Amino acid sequence: MLRILENEHYQRGIDLSLKLILWLVLLMGVVITVFPFIWSGILSTHDRTTMFSTTLTIAFSDQLVNNYRQLQEIMPFWNAMYNSLKVAGLGTLFSLMFCSMVGYALAVFRFRGRNVLFTVMICSMMIPPVLTLIPYFMVINAIGLTNTHIAVWLPFTISPFGIFLIRQYVVASIPRDLLEAAKLDGAGEFRIYWSVVLPLLRPGLATLAIVQFVMLWNNFLHPLVILNSQDMQVITQALRSVQSIPNTPWGAVMLGTTLSIVPLLIIYLLSSKQMISGLTSGAVK
Repeated sequence: MLRILENEHYQRGIDLSLKLILWLVLLMGVVITVFPFIWSGILSTHDRTTMFSTTLTIAFSDQLVNNYRQLQEIMPFWNAMYNSLKVAGLGTLFSLMFCSMVGYALAVFRFRGRNVLFTVMICSMMIPPVLTLIPYFMVINAIGLTNTHIAVWLPFTISPFGIFLIRQYVVASIPRDLLEAAKLDGAGEFRIYWSVVLPLLRPGLATLAIVQFVMLWNNFLHPLVILNSQDMQVITQALRSVQSIPNTPWGAVMLGTTLSIVPLLIIYLLSSKQMISGLTSGAVK
């Protein structure tokens, strides 16, 4: 009996040690993930001299107001933020609509060439985006959409990843019996999609919304080759354009970078609850 108690005590010690190690690893991952954002916020309160001094400081400074004033002088910051919100918001909205339609059709409908079409679409995900940059510019220039915002977001609304995500979610989470019951009740295909399927796709759509919004917000190469006037620039272009001026006010640049992260945090907070609920419900099923 004593030996059994000793073994149980030893096993509990091992379990406690493993949990402690796991918590330390997770805590380290959180620190590594969050620290760049905190560091960006700290540097946005410093000026150029203190940022490049030999003394490392992690304290906030008193140059925030001055950095904001310089930020307004060196670039049309809020106009660029509005342009990015316009591009990312419209692109995400239309992407959710188009990808949900195509993903639902590929999952439910049976037609000739469906598997071939799906395979080609999946294979297109392996093509590096930089390889399509020149054809993308040639097409946009040929149809006269140069220096327009629609050319930045419209080509990315049909996302192979988004279609794949929604298709797999429909296959795994939408019962066929539910669709058949809706048909027996007299609902048409679009009514089934809009009233039955779309409300059940909220976790998948929330995941896609985060991915698409972050991708369109952080996009730099495509706006760089399409948008050539300052009033049409998105925030990634505006922040990059001021880094070549003499005596760059890096405090102002860091302040602009920190402010540009805020919309990403908001879209994540708004969509993460639906995304996590979808993952947990799938685990329960």
